[in-house]
Amino acid sequence: MIQLIKRMIFAWRYKRAVARAYKYAKLYGRKYYVLYMGGKLKVVPKRNICELIHRHRFRKGTTIRDIEKMALFITK
Repeated sequence: MIQLIKRMIFAWRYKRAVARAYKYAKLYGRKYYVLYMGGKLKVVPKRNICELIHRHRFRKGTTIRDIEKMALFITK
């Protein structure tokens, strides 16, 4: 029962993050990623991914391609 509630909460948060990514992509005309970072879902534009890599938010040697593979959702 607890697992069901956790999955429902995650699905609700994921749905909100995807809606936010679509909204921002339409508003700013950029590609957005929904990433699971630090135990939370984050909506990040592709433009800021390089900054996150340089700030060591990801492991050493991580590239943008790796982040695209681990992204839960990518806007077009």
